Amino acid sequence: MTQGAISLTLCAPFDGVVIPLREVPDPVFAEGMMGDGLAIHPLSDTLLAPCDGIVTTLHAARHAITLRSDAGVDVLVHIGIDTVALNGDGFTTHVREGQRVTTGAPLITFALDRAALAARSLATPLLVVDGSSCGITERTMGRVRAGEPIMTIEAQQPSPLRRSDSSSDDVHSRLVTIPMRHGIHARPAARIAAALKPFSARVTLHNGTRSADGRSTVGLLALGAGLGNVVRIEAEGSDAATALDAVSDLIASGMGETDQDDVPAASAEAVAPPGVEQRPGALHGVRASPGLAVGVAYRLENEDPPLGENGGPIAEERASLADAVATTHARLASLAAQGSDAQRAILDAHLAILEDPTLLERSHGLIDEGRSAGYAWHRALADQAAGLAELDDPRLRERAADLRDLDRQVRRALAGDMRSGETLPDSAILIADDILPSQLIELDLSRLAGFCTERGGPTSHVAILAAGMGLPSLVAMGADALKIANGTPLILDADAGFLEVDPSTERVSEVAEIMAERRSRRAMALRDAEMPCVTADGRRIEIFANLGSVADAEQAARHGAEGAGLVRTEFLFLDRQRAPDEEEQRAVYQAIADALAGRPIIVRLLDIGGDKPVPYLAAAREDNPMLGLRGIRLALRHLDLLECQLRAIAAVTPAGQLRIMIPMVSTVDEIRQVRAMLERVADVVGMTEPPQLGIMVETPAAAATAGLLSAEADFLSIGTNDLTQYVLAIDRGNAELADQVDPLHPAVLRMIGLTCEGAARHGRPVGVCGGAAGDPAAVPLLVGLGVSELSMVSALIPETKARVRGMDHAATRALAEAALDCADAREVRALVRAFEQDMKP
Repeated sequence: MTQGAISLTLCAPFDGVVIPLREVPDPVFAEGMMGDGLAIHPLSDTLLAPCDGIVTTLHAARHAITLRSDAGVDVLVHIGIDTVALNGDGFTTHVREGQRVTTGAPLITFALDRAALAARSLATPLLVVDGSSCGITERTMGRVRAGEPIMTIEAQQPSPLRRSDSSSDDVHSRLVTIPMRHGIHARPAARIAAALKPFSARVTLHNGTRSADGRSTVGLLALGAGLGNVVRIEAEGSDAATALDAVSDLIASGMGETDQDDVPAASAEAVAPPGVEQRPGALHGVRASPGLAVGVAYRLENEDPPLGENGGPIAEERASLADAVATTHARLASLAAQGSDAQRAILDAHLAILEDPTLLERSHGLIDEGRSAGYAWHRALADQAAGLAELDDPRLRERAADLRDLDRQVRRALAGDMRSGETLPDSAILIADDILPSQLIELDLSRLAGFCTERGGPTSHVAILAAGMGLPSLVAMGADALKIANGTPLILDADAGFLEVDPSTERVSEVAEIMAERRSRRAMALRDAEMPCVTADGRRIEIFANLGSVADAEQAARHGAEGAGLVRTEFLFLDRQRAPDEEEQRAVYQAIADALAGRPIIVRLLDIGGDKPVPYLAAAREDNPMLGLRGIRLALRHLDLLECQLRAIAAVTPAGQLRIMIPMVSTVDEIRQVRAMLERVADVVGMTEPPQLGIMVETPAAAATAGLLSAEADFLSIGTNDLTQYVLAIDRGNAELADQVDPLHPAVLRMIGLTCEGAARHGRPVGVCGGAAGDPAAVPLLVGLGVSELSMVSALIPETKARVRGMDHAATRALAEAALDCADAREVRALVRAFEQDMKP
């Protein structure tokens, strides 16, 4: 230690996993703008003091706290990322500003599950702020227990502050109103301090009786400056005027945190998503299930069952939990037996979670510590939900809602609350912060017209259920949706992505006519669903179905599917402790083949990876699983698993009905390795010819090299969901950007065009099995670009066939060429609307 230095050890503020600061998903923390340190993913719900000191700042939202240690070092702990938006909901403080605390003292208790579901990340930075005289000498990474040393700091004795050599004559001041919805919290404080780095002037901000140095992030947090507060900014020095301009302009800009910067879905005045018709006063959201509905608002309140922490005798609490789980299991099994295919699939997944022994083991452990059965079950599921919420895959993140649903159901059973669903008014359009699968299944569908949620995502189980029920629905609408009063007339246009509030009588009549026309058109399409799909000028377009179970295959056959363009085999491999054997796989593949009676079926090889972990495949943690070891990259590292799946597919009869598709291909060598193994398997089972072998095009690299890959593959199928997010560099699971993830963006269309051109050089057919295949606006573009097979949800097949039959292929080619020259997806969708108007007789 250097002379005059003081050593300070910081302890883990809770149980968790310590990660480098650079891995925090927020540049303000990751780039050290707030200070140096580390971050920890919490596994317990009470923040403990990492050192002895004085509480100098406790943020109004109760999510962040600063301690002045006895060594004179300011230490900031910021629970999660974007938790300020919770406005303190679920956070309880145990200390006050100015209070002295010792290491390990409880500071803040927070609802871990609620924070995990609402926040962008639970990664919690532990920082040394304003630490120019400090150096971190040791950091501990990995799993830690609360109270264990995780960081050592060497701090110099503070020297007296020197006044800047500014002239007292150069003093400037200005009043600024705080426009940021959460005031000056960690992120704005860091940006203000960073903005002052080029200047020598002393800048001070005043809010009432509180003042702060503009370069002190801790001081700025302590200002308590909230939305609408008027702050006086003073600058003194030779460059005071320009420094003052820099800070006041930065604050006035709102830094992207004003109400006007909300997600478009959250504001009635927001700009509509690409291609969406503007309607005054409409609220916009992300489509979860298509359709059009007229009805009245009905607010669905999510009341949590009671949650007492302290339990009674251990044996009684264990017995109560066992009874509640058994009651819930029996109820779900009964609903599954009576429900639709989609309902049965989701309820079966819920039943599998209920049967997970690790959840009961965790619950029993907490009961043994004196907790109640309800609290123990709640904590066990909340811990699992928090882990899911941290994953990169949007579908797995949204599975946290399933855990929340089961938490609610079992706790209802514990409380003896076995009420059925809400009593709805006729033509009810549900409005809720979120809707759980069990809530939707319990409702009277004869009275339900659709639903809208403040939160949620388009790949959630509720969205899947809604699509299967034919319920129009929008998600990620923002808080304005919750302001709609019960009984308010509504028009829900999920196709266009908006909700009209209190429309005129004339407008309601107009929409009712449109709905009647659609019903008539749908009935005609279903009548002709078994007919082949050929354009008006004779071009054959195959319309296939996407499948995830045998039940899906049976439904596809009823809707006129000409085959299966995608069988997601992951459903056989997930939610279990060991991989399915060859016979189990063969039986399922054979049942799917039987259901589709000789029609071609494309089976995608197992597509899992770092973002879809399975317990029987050891995988190291990856910083970015979506760009890591997934799809065929993983399969080629587990050749026994790959060969077993190929043998099961090859054993299905009749030979050749099943085709094989490789996921996430990026190189020619990957195709050659799989083909060599497939040929060996075909020889062993006595096939004269191995099954056709194709690839999925999901990355810009695969699209750009489609000509090379087509020389090795028998067919190509474009996965537009992944292709869109990779081309646009936007996470399709990010609710704030969901309206921008549009496969009709010209950049995505150009990638599809490149794929078709490359495949044509070798005479290979190209299909689309992503979400774009079922998007009515995308269909004429895909046909025009050269796609010859579209695979979608079964329910969309009849109407898609009818639309394609009315198209002229030459006209769709001209449309596609024009779309490639559009500026964005909005222009493309407008172009398609004009094309469809021209098509009408």
